[in-house]
Amino acid sequence: MLAYILSCIVDLLPEPAMTRIARYFIFLALLVPLMACETPVERGAFPDITFAHLPAIALDVAEIRIVKVYVPPLKRPHVDHEFPVPPLRAAERWVKDRLKAVGQDGVATVTIHDAGVTESRLGRMGGIKGTFTTEQSERYDAAVEAAIEVRGGKGLRVASATARTERNRTVPEDISLADREKVWFALTEDLMREFDRTFE
Repeated sequence: MLAYILSCIVDLLPEPAMTRIARYFIFLALLVPLMACETPVERGAFPDITFAHLPAIALDVAEIRIVKVYVPPLKRPHVDHEFPVPPLRAAERWVKDRLKAVGQDGVATVTIHDAGVTESRLGRMGGIKGTFTTEQSERYDAAVEAAIEVRGGKGLRVASATARTERNRTVPEDISLADREKVWFALTEDLMREFDRTFE
């Protein structure tokens, strides 16, 4: 729109006094400073989600390994890669903060099978009532699933367990990016809090 307005201003300049090339130079000289005035959208600063304040879960193994089966698709409807703290990162942090190897041999392998979030568009009410109503426009469905398998010094499986938790949130149509990120952060916190309880 700004470019169009500037183009119209330049066109109003008298033709004899202005060659075509000079007119374009003036157009660019007016446009560049205006483009520089655009302020980038700043993302909010969020703390990492940690579990170090909770007592460690002692495992009678010499080593704890993390295997990430889940790979973020990095395209919609998957949006977990856009989160301030992606669930995959929070799940890895949970393993590092909560599980502690205290044995002489054996390995505990934690496999993260799912840590994704998908976005779904919600139906609109429409009509006069819909015009004057702030509706929920998107829903975010998050899930974390992980399995732990403990093998002894001879490689024999000693124990295993699996935990999966799911949570969702909706957001209104007029939500700002900053508030949307706050919802995403709260969703990850709630998801991991329930995951911690389930796995423990």
